[in-house]
Amino acid sequence: MVQITWLGHGTFQLALDSGEVVVLDPWTQGNPKYPEGHAFSRIDIMLITHGHFDHIASAVSLAKQFSPQIVANYEICQWLGGKGLPNLNSMNKGGSLAVGPLSVRMTHAIHSSGIEEEGQMIYAGEAAGFILHLADGRRIYFAGDTGVFSDMDLIRQLYQPELAFLPIGDVYTMSPQEAALACRMIRPKKVIPMHYGTFPLLTGRPGQLADLIKDLGIEVWELHPGQPVEW
Repeated sequence: MVQITWLGHGTFQLALDSGEVVVLDPWTQGNPKYPEGHAFSRIDIMLITHGHFDHIASAVSLAKQFSPQIVANYEICQWLGGKGLPNLNSMNKGGSLAVGPLSVRMTHAIHSSGIEEEGQMIYAGEAAGFILHLADGRRIYFAGDTGVFSDMDLIRQLYQPELAFLPIGDVYTMSPQEAALACRMIRPKKVIPMHYGTFPLLTGRPGQLADLIKDLGIEVWELHPGQPVEW
């Protein structure tokens, strides 16, 4: 079993049955949807898809507190190393590595990526997604921020993820309409919508996605920030 907790926007906590805690795209301070009262007791693995503030803003502070193994692209790892952080595991699209009980593979994403620091925008490599291979054989596709792209069909062919995390907010990522097409290519058993509702601009909603894919038999799993679910 994996306990999944949405922490608002694109930030998630996965508690593995082996005890490790995984945090994806950490944005806690300043996140309007971050659940009040949520506190980390441990973070063993941190995964970062790209350099935008709403996916990396809390990476340094949390890493200094918990010293997790950090997985990100080469450029982001170089930037984090400049902040004095250890345990950096850089990789790039198409590659895989083992970190704790997970096997992690980096996938393509269509999105920009940059780190804002002292009024400057620092190049942060290309945005990406991840395939997480769990110890029990199940696979998760965490798309990060992306538009829909035809190679999502290759993700299905190569990895057959049972669970997919897909952005639906529109404007900066896919809308529900594009996420529905992504579902038709990926064909997961369940999809968790993310990156919506944080700001008024992000108008996509899970119900819209559910209506568009009701013929597929894919469950749209609407989570609520701070309320853990088990998968």
